[in-house]
Amino acid sequence: MNLFKKKKDVIEELRENGAIIGENVHIINCLMDRTHTHLIKVGNNTTLTHCTVLTHDASTKKPLGKSKIGRVFIGDNCFVGLGSIILPNVTIGNNCIIGAGSVVTKDIPDNSLAAGNPCRVIGRTDEYLKRQKANMEVSPVFSMDCKKFTDSERKIQFEQLKDGGIGYND
Repeated sequence: MNLFKKKKDVIEELRENGAIIGENVHIINCLMDRTHTHLIKVGNNTTLTHCTVLTHDASTKKPLGKSKIGRVFIGDNCFVGLGSIILPNVTIGNNCIIGAGSVVTKDIPDNSLAAGNPCRVIGRTDEYLKRQKANMEVSPVFSMDCKKFTDSERKIQFEQLKDGGIGYND
């Protein structure tokens, strides 16, 4: 046994099990359904953070002898927030942001900002990003490596955000 063997990349493993994963995708500590991985497709430039993607629903297994299954498509240029759950037979369109803690039970159209349980569209991604860009003109913007904060950088951020405002970091 090789104790120094490199741990397999999660995206590589998903692809080997049949998932279609685009380029420049980040899947960070997500629970991806391993029973029907081949039913998952994730577009380019998409980030999934600490979320769950399900392609099966075993609620019918004992009473009916079969589990329900469905494909999950997540488009290009999407962000799925922490703690979100994406259920089978759901398509999230291109350029979508899914807010943290959302339960996605139905399709989300392109260019949607969506959140909640159940998840629903609450705005347009392009309008949200436009507001955030304008807010960056009047809010603190930090260019600090959050993995290597110094004590001084921590204090600077803490002080500049003390009045309950939002800042931005690389």
